[in-house]
Amino acid sequence: MRCAGCIAKIERELPKVEGVEAARVNFSSKRVAVHHLPGLGEERIVEALRELGFEAQPVADNPMGQEAAEKKQLMRALGVAGFGMMNVMLLSVSVWSGAEGATRELFHWLSALIALPVIAYSGRPFFSSALMALRYRRTNMDVPISIGVILATALSIYETVTGGEHAFFESAVMLLFFLLAGRALDAEMRTRTRAGIGALLGRMGKAASVIGPDGATRRVDAQDLEPGMLVLVAAGEALAADGEVEEGSSSIDNAMLTGESTPEPVGKGSIVHAGAINLGAPIRVRLTRVAEDTAIAEIARLMDEAGQSRSSYVRIADRASRAYAPVVHTLAALAFVGWMIAGAGWYQSAVIAIAVLIITCPCAMGLAVPAAQVVASGALLKRGLLVKDGSALERLAECDIALFDKTGTLTLGEPRPDISGLSAEDRAVALGLAQASRHPLSRGLADALRAEGVEPAPVDNLREESGIGLAGEWGGVPVALERAEDAAALLATRLRVGERTVTLTFADPLRPDTADTLAALGKAGLGATILSGDREEAVTKVARELGLEARAAASPQDKLAALEALREAGRRPLMVGDGLNDGPALAAAHASIAPGTASDASQQAADAVFIGERLMPVALAIWVARATMRIVRQNFVFAIGYNLLAIPLALFGYVTPLIAAIAMSLSSLVVVANSLRLARSAGNAA
Repeated sequence: MRCAGCIAKIERELPKVEGVEAARVNFSSKRVAVHHLPGLGEERIVEALRELGFEAQPVADNPMGQEAAEKKQLMRALGVAGFGMMNVMLLSVSVWSGAEGATRELFHWLSALIALPVIAYSGRPFFSSALMALRYRRTNMDVPISIGVILATALSIYETVTGGEHAFFESAVMLLFFLLAGRALDAEMRTRTRAGIGALLGRMGKAASVIGPDGATRRVDAQDLEPGMLVLVAAGEALAADGEVEEGSSSIDNAMLTGESTPEPVGKGSIVHAGAINLGAPIRVRLTRVAEDTAIAEIARLMDEAGQSRSSYVRIADRASRAYAPVVHTLAALAFVGWMIAGAGWYQSAVIAIAVLIITCPCAMGLAVPAAQVVASGALLKRGLLVKDGSALERLAECDIALFDKTGTLTLGEPRPDISGLSAEDRAVALGLAQASRHPLSRGLADALRAEGVEPAPVDNLREESGIGLAGEWGGVPVALERAEDAAALLATRLRVGERTVTLTFADPLRPDTADTLAALGKAGLGATILSGDREEAVTKVARELGLEARAAASPQDKLAALEALREAGRRPLMVGDGLNDGPALAAAHASIAPGTASDASQQAADAVFIGERLMPVALAIWVARATMRIVRQNFVFAIGYNLLAIPLALFGYVTPLIAAIAMSLSSLVVVANSLRLARSAGNAA
C-alpha cells in the first residue's frame, strides 16, 4: 500500500468477494481488517488481495508487520539508483555542455551501459507491483510510473542506436532514485510509529516460572500461561502476564505503562502488569489476565485501531487518488494525440506524453493526510496518549470547550491517606494490616506506606470482617484497622495498636498537573467546566480550588443533555471522563479522552486514552491535533498547487522527462518532510 488510492481500492473491491462483508485498512500498520463469513478461509482473502494487486499474509505470520526484507531491498535499490544517477548525470552534463558527434554518441552508449542494469534492478519494486496489478487487469500507482520509466528508457535506447541528439537515461534513473527515496522515508516513518508498539510488546516477558502444587517451578511460555497460575518473578525479570502479588514485596519498573520512571513499590495485593520489571526481591504473583487480555496487549490493539477511520480530509484524498489512474492515462494519451495532430511528430509527442505520465503522479496528494496523522499519533504515543481514531485528530482540533468529570479524571480517583501523624512502628503495623485487604482505603493506605519505603510488620491471626475492618496480633498485642467512629470524617479509618488509636483521614488528590493543564487549555482557547455525577460538596470543593464552574450530581442523561445544549449553541465540546456513567457522554461529545484507569466501556467510547497520573496529555492532544490540521492543510495546498502548475506545463511541452522526474519526486519529499516537523514540534510543546 502506497497511498490513499490503494486504501480506497482495497476497501471498495474486497467486499465484492463472496463471503467478505467489510474491509478496513490501517495505513500506518499496513493491515487490513476483514469481516467475513465463517466459511471463508485466510487463503482466499490473501488470494483476493493478490488479485487486487497487493501482496498479503495473515497477521499471525507477522504480528508486528515487520518489513525487514522489503526495507533491505528498498535500501539496496536506492543505493544502486543513487550510484547510477551520479555517473549517468556526469555523462549527461558533458552532453549538455556541448559534446557533439562521436563524443556525444559515446557518452550516450556509456549512459545506456550504466543505466540499463540500474533501471532493471532499482525499478523492480515498481515493475513487480505494476505487473501484478496488470496480471489481474487492475491498475495502481506503480503502473503509470513503470510505463513512464520504460517509455523514457525505450526512447533513450532508440536515440542512442540511431545517433540521436537526446537521451533520457538520467531522467529514468533520477525518477527511480527520488521515488525510492520517498518510499524509504515513508518506510522509516512507519517503522518509527510501529517502534512504539514493538517497544511495548518487546518488554513483555517471554516465559514465566510457574509454581506447581509441590512447590517446584517450571518455565512456561507466555502464550501458554493461564489465569489462576501462581508464578515466581525473580529480581530483574519482566512479567509475562498481568496479576496480583500474593507474596513478597519489591519495587517494579512500570515506565512502559505509566511513563513514570520512578520505581513503584509493590506488595501483597498490588496489581502488576505484563512488561513491568521486578527490580527488587522475588515476588509470587497470581495471574489474572494473560496473552491478548493483558493491559499491554490492549494498548497495542488501541494503537492498531488508530488511523482506520476517515476524516473529511482523507475522503478528499481518497476521491482524488481514485480518479488518478484514468485521468493520468487519458491526459497522456490526449497529449500524444494532440501533439501528433499539431504536427510535432511521434518523437516529440512521445516525450511530452512521458513527461505528463511522470509529473502527474499523485504521491503528494495521497501522502498529505496519512503522513501527518502517522507522525502525530506516534508523537502523542511517546508522550502518554493513545489516539484510537485517526479522524479524532481532526475533531480534537475543532474543540472549543472542555468538560471534565471529577473523580478519576481531575483527581486520581484513589483515596490517599494523611500518614504524617503515624510513628514508624504504627506505619509498619498499618502496612502489615492494610496489605491483606482489597478495600479501597486499605489499598490506598498500603500504596502510600510502600511509597515511603515502609516494611510491613508481621501480623498474626489476621482476619477481616465486612463493615468492621481488619484485626490481628503483632507480637502478642492486638492491632486493627477499623471503621472510624467520627461521623464527620467522610473518608477515614482508625488504626488501633493495643489501647492506642490513631484516626487516618483520606482524600482524593488532584492530579499533580491539573492546574497547569487547565491553564494550557485556556491558553488554547478552551474554557473548562466540571460535569460530574459526584455529590455537591465534593465537586464544589474541587471547583473552588481550580476556579472552575461546576455541575454536580449529574446523571448520564444530564450529561448528554448538557452536551446537546452546547452543540445547539454551536459549540464543539471535548469530554474527559472515566466512569461507566461517562460512557454515553464520551461517545456523544465532539471528541473525547479517557484516562487509562477508566472503565473498559469508557475507554472504548473515547477517541483517545492517556496513561499515567499526569493530565497534561489532554492539553497536548489539542495542541498536536491543531498542528496536524495545519500541516494537512499545508500539504493539500502544496499538492494542489503543484498539480495546477505542473500539468499544464507538461501538456504544453514545457517540461522534459528529467524535470518531470525531479518535480514529482520532490513534491512527495516535501509533503513527507513537512509532516515530520510534527514530531519535533510535539516534543517542544510537551
